Amino acid sequence: MSIPAFGLGTFRLKDDVVKASVATAVELGYRAIDTAQIYDNEAAVGDALAESGVAREELYITTKIWIENLAADKVIDSLKESLRKLKTDYVDLTLIHWPSPNQAVSVAETMHALVEAKKMGLTREIGISNFTVALMQEAIDAVGADQIATNQIELSPFLQNQTVVDFARHNGIAVTSYMTLAYGDALKDATIIAIAARHNATPAQVVLAWALQLGYAVIPSSTRRENLQSNLLAQQLALTDADMQQIAALERNGRLVSPEGLAPDWD
Repeated sequence: MSIPAFGLGTFRLKDDVVKASVATAVELGYRAIDTAQIYDNEAAVGDALAESGVAREELYITTKIWIENLAADKVIDSLKESLRKLKTDYVDLTLIHWPSPNQAVSVAETMHALVEAKKMGLTREIGISNFTVALMQEAIDAVGADQIATNQIELSPFLQNQTVVDFARHNGIAVTSYMTLAYGDALKDATIIAIAARHNATPAQVVLAWALQLGYAVIPSSTRRENLQSNLLAQQLALTDADMQQIAALERNGRLVSPEGLAPDWD
């Protein structure tokens, strides 16, 4: 997997809040930062990274193209605007944030534009987000699976998305999990709490370690220094096979993110 396994998410964080979160995270050792055009925080993220003193080549920055910018004549201009806000000449990964509603713009059209952006050096890698199996197949048919660095999907102990995961893996596409903690609901689950107690770990560490052990990249967000620091330690936590099986049994198709008019027909 070329993308970092552990990164910082910035969804719903803006202005000074996101700036402080990113600054603290980078100070603690985070090097992968995930943002998006629609988050309206690229400029604040760019400020925090510019002020961090960390060399650009040590950072891995992801952004996502919003649905209004998916047409071939808008992808590159919108990405250049993102780069301006992020104060960088390139991002490491650019994703289609959501598939175009009602296929107003074809997957192929956007993927070809992203390949062009990659050739121009605006982005090192390209990928997709919130793509079903059928949509992943369209992306593969358009540019080849080897061009697709990841599919970033909602994935938690309550929504394990196995059909999409299996298809991505079969095609050599890495999976990035967002909403891994299920908006914090997973931290209240009795099974997770019991596993955490056995390992002298936090529930968040257990859930993140579960995802990491399954080979997914994770991008948890936090505004609290202690949580940012604690989450990083999930990388050192080794869960047992029994732990993993117990968490696997929590599947309940508990999808939390399915915006009306935006969400595809989920698998």
